[in-house]
Amino acid sequence: MRKRFFGFAVILGIAAISYQAGMSFAKQKDDLYKELEIFSESLAVVEEKYVEDKKAQDLIYGAMEGLMASLDSYSQFLTPEDYANLLVETEGKFGGLGIEITMRDGLLTVVSPIEDTPAWKAGVKAGDIIVKIEGELTRGITLNEAVKKMRGKPGTDVTITVLREKPRKIEDIKITRGIIKIEDIKRAVILKDDIAYLRISEFRETTAKDLSKALTRLNKAGMKALIVDVRNNPGGLLSSAVDVSSIFLPSGKVIVSTKSRSEDEKIYSADSKNNKHTQIPIVVLINKGSASGSEILAAALRENDRAILLGEKTFGKGSVQTIIPLSDGSALRVTTSKYYTPAGKSIHEKGIDPDIEVTKEVSDEEKEDVFKELEAKKEEFDYKKDYQIVRALDLIKGIQVLKAAK
Repeated sequence: MRKRFFGFAVILGIAAISYQAGMSFAKQKDDLYKELEIFSESLAVVEEKYVEDKKAQDLIYGAMEGLMASLDSYSQFLTPEDYANLLVETEGKFGGLGIEITMRDGLLTVVSPIEDTPAWKAGVKAGDIIVKIEGELTRGITLNEAVKKMRGKPGTDVTITVLREKPRKIEDIKITRGIIKIEDIKRAVILKDDIAYLRISEFRETTAKDLSKALTRLNKAGMKALIVDVRNNPGGLLSSAVDVSSIFLPSGKVIVSTKSRSEDEKIYSADSKNNKHTQIPIVVLINKGSASGSEILAAALRENDRAILLGEKTFGKGSVQTIIPLSDGSALRVTTSKYYTPAGKSIHEKGIDPDIEVTKEVSDEEKEDVFKELEAKKEEFDYKKDYQIVRALDLIKGIQVLKAAK
């Protein structure tokens, strides 16, 4: 009798929960419709009373921008023009400065300059706060507005004013716009003692394929250990970061998981088709310009005991944005989920601490010397001028010694 009563009570409980959930959802819809009435009233007042005549599309687009900006710093409304530009960017060739920007605490912040682009050459750094564009304050500016102001015809100049944390000073930086060509894999070379180095500048559709080709060449050159450099890599496609991580992990190892409101937790694991470098010793170089996909890769390799992280704390972007096209050619860029490391940790707004902190960076003068050397001789960079790479080489040698001893 007690079992039957208990079962009946559970059924009643579930029914009550379902009823309450239904009531809650209905209440949310009612609340939404009430707020929409207020929006409709406001729109009517603006149409009737505002001093100038405004197009209906301008009003709605402006409202959409405000709606998305109220969510978080990564969600955006994209006009048809903005959406078309975004599609061009994913192809890896576009006009502009070559910086990834975001809003952090209401401030227009550089996530990272992309290597070998006008912004990188002009000395823009990860973490710079852009306080002015062509002399106009950026307070209250949206990401879309900032992008439009900084883009322009290749060969033309734009001056941005940045606030730099260390040393804390304001500096004007004049940048000549150019055609931005993204090469995902850079400088895949053997440095010394069969230790290879390669840099991943972004995570795009072809990154994993390009990485596999580079690793094949390095294998033929005798690679026995690898330094993967994702410093100043602002991220990119989640799928690309998963594919790249899969190359270095045994089949089935968890790379990242995502959690959202509308779907169950998604777990992304290493694919047995791709993982061909699961034994090679790896050191991953990170810094405050390493974000999103870079953080996925770094956390996945460390937490699966495949790599040691060396450098600085990363940027801390642990959310996933989905592009949803709308009927008029515009689109919504919406934060739909947050991602978590294999150990279940969220790095959003927190970043990843390195195993070995090496904060000494190459000075501006040294960077300029290296860049001039590259242009003049068309040769690979002098890694000995990069203190973090030198430390990574020493670390890998130590790993090799221990491995040989075992």
